[in-house]
Amino acid sequence: MKKQLLMLACLVSGSTFAQVSAGADSQLPPNPEPGKCYVKCITPDVWKNETVQITKTPSYKKIKTTPAVYKTVTEEYIETPSYKKYKVIPAKFTYETVSYVSKEGRTDLSVVAPKFGTGSETVEVKGAYAKWEYSTYPNCKSENPGDCKYVCYKEYPAQSKTIRTQTVADAYTKNVPVAERKASYRKRILTPARVEEITVPAVKKTYSRQVLVSPEKKEEITVPPVMETVNKTVLATKGGVTVWEEVECGKISGEILPIYYNLGSAALTASAKRIIDTKLYAYMKANPNQTIEISSHTDSRGDDASNLDLSERRARS
Repeated sequence: MKKQLLMLACLVSGSTFAQVSAGADSQLPPNPEPGKCYVKCITPDVWKNETVQITKTPSYKKIKTTPAVYKTVTEEYIETPSYKKYKVIPAKFTYETVSYVSKEGRTDLSVVAPKFGTGSETVEVKGAYAKWEYSTYPNCKSENPGDCKYVCYKEYPAQSKTIRTQTVADAYTKNVPVAERKASYRKRILTPARVEEITVPAVKKTYSRQVLVSPEKKEEITVPPVMETVNKTVLATKGGVTVWEEVECGKISGEILPIYYNLGSAALTASAKRIIDTKLYAYMKANPNQTIEISSHTDSRGDDASNLDLSERRARS
């Protein structure tokens, strides 16, 4: 439950903080002066935290037994001794294929027949020659024809005759290889029978037995007590009403800072920081020579010790 309080601070040196509920005490200060303001300074109760050790479980002894320890010993024995036996391996026949030349190769002769063709041969039937020849000069004006003769030395070429002939290419032989022929036959190959000596190894087995290493033991163990620390709040000094003291009226305000915390938390919220900056910090900047005291409180939930601790942490924040 939240409850708004009218917080008035004594600003006189050596005075203490006071929280007064609105309209709580109707008694007025004696002999007041007109235009003056007063604050009723109340000495608060002073509490202190103490720790008490409570024995939840006393110390006691218990016995711890260590069971006997055995070890397993494995021993070997020969179940069947080694011995020899003989094994007869019978003769074995296998087949082998042998290749041979059943007919040797040879080289045959292939006859190529003669080839006939046509040709020609030119024979000179009369050799070249020259002779003097007399001719009558035309338009001879002499009545004697012998007067108009002239002689020329005339050459005649050789005369030849072309005779058609027949050409021939003689017959010849070519080598024609004939491959050899191969064949094969099978023959049996004998692997003789033999006797093998075989050593049969011994058959070994094991058995296990338990051997005592150490007998059962006992051990006494002292269990320490279980303590629990209990925090309690003790009234150190009883508070009480002191005197009314004068205070400047401008410093008295019926408004508290509306700073709220989450349940069980002392962390300032963003809205609380804005209120401190705009109101409390602004007031301190304007009045640098004044001393103020800041406090905080919780609601009725929780025990006194936790609420007191939470109030102090909130005030410090």
